[in-house]
Amino acid sequence: MVIQQANLGRGKLATTEINWTTTRTTPYKNCAKQRQDLLKWYGWGYKDSMFVFNDTTTTFTGKRYLLGGKNLPYAKQWIKEHFDVDISKPHKVPSLPTAFPKSRLPDSVKQELEKITLLSTDGMDRLIRAHGQTLHDVYLLRGNSFPRIPDAIVWPENHEQVEEIVKSASGHHFVIIPYGGGTSVSGAVTCPANESRPIVVLDTSDMNSILWLDKEQLLARVQTTIGVTGPGGSEGVCQAVISQPWFDPTSGETAESEEYPVEGIVGQDLERVMRSRGFTVGHEPDSYEFSTLGGWVATRASGMKKNTYGNIEDLVVQTKVVTPRGVIEKSCRVPRMSCGPEWEHIVLGSEGCLGVVTEVTLKIRPLPPVVRYGSLVFPDWDSGFYFEREVARQRLQPSSIRLMDNEQFRFGHALKMEQSWGGILLDGLKRFYITKIKGFDPLKLCVVTLLMEGTAEAVADSEKKMNNIAAVYGGVPGGAKNGEIGYTLTFVIAYVRDLALECDIVAESFETSVSWERALTLCRNTKACVRDACAKRRITHYLISCRLTQTYFISYFTGSISHHHGVGKLRKKWYADTVSEPGRNLLLAAKKALDPDNIFALGNMAFDQYTPDNSVKSKL
Repeated sequence: MVIQQANLGRGKLATTEINWTTTRTTPYKNCAKQRQDLLKWYGWGYKDSMFVFNDTTTTFTGKRYLLGGKNLPYAKQWIKEHFDVDISKPHKVPSLPTAFPKSRLPDSVKQELEKITLLSTDGMDRLIRAHGQTLHDVYLLRGNSFPRIPDAIVWPENHEQVEEIVKSASGHHFVIIPYGGGTSVSGAVTCPANESRPIVVLDTSDMNSILWLDKEQLLARVQTTIGVTGPGGSEGVCQAVISQPWFDPTSGETAESEEYPVEGIVGQDLERVMRSRGFTVGHEPDSYEFSTLGGWVATRASGMKKNTYGNIEDLVVQTKVVTPRGVIEKSCRVPRMSCGPEWEHIVLGSEGCLGVVTEVTLKIRPLPPVVRYGSLVFPDWDSGFYFEREVARQRLQPSSIRLMDNEQFRFGHALKMEQSWGGILLDGLKRFYITKIKGFDPLKLCVVTLLMEGTAEAVADSEKKMNNIAAVYGGVPGGAKNGEIGYTLTFVIAYVRDLALECDIVAESFETSVSWERALTLCRNTKACVRDACAKRRITHYLISCRLTQTYFISYFTGSISHHHGVGKLRKKWYADTVSEPGRNLLLAAKKALDPDNIFALGNMAFDQYTPDNSVKSKL
């Protein structure tokens, strides 16, 4: 199971054709260069989406989310109660930086790279690709105080250009940092502060094609940034009308083409294109809108619907990776091989330190005929926890099942939208039933949100069985609408941190995977630790909450340093203890074999202990 704790470029209108052949196409050419045109340069998400205070209420701006344009009448009171801040003060939105470190990339190398692909040494282009989304990253970003930022950005469009760039790096000894959506919360894409060589960020935004889709074998070959690079949306500047003849690589036949609009390079491009053909990938991490397929592979990502579709390692059939020593790619595409160790798993989780993932073959599935949301209310955290444990034991997990503690429940209530008289009355009746008739304490009750997919019969049967199990642990149905709001609220929560920073409140989240028998103790102890730390620092206003986001049938023996965020630089000091000393040595041996000159010198995991002279730094 997975526990999450929360403590508070140059786009042009493009029209193109996609031919479903093994020849590369570019549906969204050059749409993602100017990220800051559509995304906040100083924080998370779209520029038009944010929490705004006015005299009487709080509003979430824009039209991209369920909360967009809605009044949130309970938010201000919740903020005042928990943090005692003066929200009438002007927000501290930082000014756009004007001064940047000089690029260290020699002119001769710059000219060589410009012959390969588009390159920029613009300060703003470099700054916004110098970081991920940790609290520390955003703090340094707002102050333009990174000790090191990239010296140049390149935007290759295909595998061959990536090979040329890596070859140039090997010849001229500059560093490459692969960059996709910039959503890392592990420090993985942050430039090493002590790196003296020029650093070039390889932005994969233009590598955004679906190369082919096989409807018989249920496979798709995709470049690593389709689906999730960031800029775009219903009001985006990068709208393309795509004519897509259907190509079946098995028979070689092409069907009549169809046209439909694709609105920029938003996070759901991959899913949108698949759904237009009646298929789904089903991989939905919380960063779904902005994270990239290459990033999913590089961090061994997990999604909200992993119970049905699996984690990224369950979806990947084949990868194509450019390393300084050549291209890694299996010569055949088959369901399984008994040919020694699975080298795909060297790439999965490598965090950009061995090479660049340029293409991935993924499993896809037909769209489920029925998608249904649900929610269950429990008297306390332990009751909800044991409910989820029994659901996992009986292997009844729906696509998504998430348990929120009381703090998160009340936070969700604070973001509740203004309703009509009928909605208020209905909510009042539900609240009366839960708190008065059922006797639930509003300061203890917890909520489970559900997403069920499948045939109508299967979904109905699953819902009935889960309701029966819930009743055993004192749970009652909370309604489909609350389940949908709880599921989609995931995409809005990340915007809260930016609002918090503008009110002088710091917020961060972290996650781990842990065995069932240790989970309750972990949650209690972690909350106690934070409370003790706040007390020692005389911090009186704070909030710590947790949620159980993914469940597994099997029980593990201990906790991990990460379930799905990755190791990066943030957790690397615990890496060897997690994988063992031989495991660390095996990782460094892979580095020596694939990147002996440390071109991909991000320093994540144990890679900072590798030096190009084939020796290993002392861990002291």
